[in-house]
Amino acid sequence: MSDDFMLDTDDLQRRMDGAMGNLKTEFASLRTGRGSASMLDPVMVDAYGQKTPINQIGTVNVPEPRMVTVNIWDKSMVGPAEKAIRESGLGINPQLNGTIIMLPIPELNEERRRELSKVAAQYAENARVSVRNVRRDGMDQIKKAKNDGMSEDDQKLWEGEVQDLTDTYIKQVDDALETKQAEIMQV
Repeated sequence: MSDDFMLDTDDLQRRMDGAMGNLKTEFASLRTGRGSASMLDPVMVDAYGQKTPINQIGTVNVPEPRMVTVNIWDKSMVGPAEKAIRESGLGINPQLNGTIIMLPIPELNEERRRELSKVAAQYAENARVSVRNVRRDGMDQIKKAKNDGMSEDDQKLWEGEVQDLTDTYIKQVDDALETKQAEIMQV
């Protein structure tokens, strides 16, 4: 019976990939003093009776490093889009020019850079917790199989495989955090 056990490492890996994808999305929303189209990804606009991502009501461009523009397709959506950007917590003051919303990216001061670095560290810690939760689920499956008659050698083999997978993803999280913090602190 114990020979039948097959841990779904693909599922564990897929779930850990999800944690990394979420981390990258959260990192993209952090302002680093340079404009990027992805910084507007979390902005949702009240459009046509529902919340809509800003990139679905206009074209987001980065014409220069310290400027992001949003060219709104429907004139009636300019006001709601501007309001959504103001209320998004990005700390950017939109300027209107017809149907184009210009977002000048202000220079970050040292204190703000430290705050953003702490926020990035918190995002990374959340990702590590998610990866560890997936590891715990894998280990629980192995323990259950051990109770159902799996040999101790097989148990050690599977636990080692789950731990190696976890270590790989934790290192990816740490590397991503280090890169993001260096980007934030760069003047």
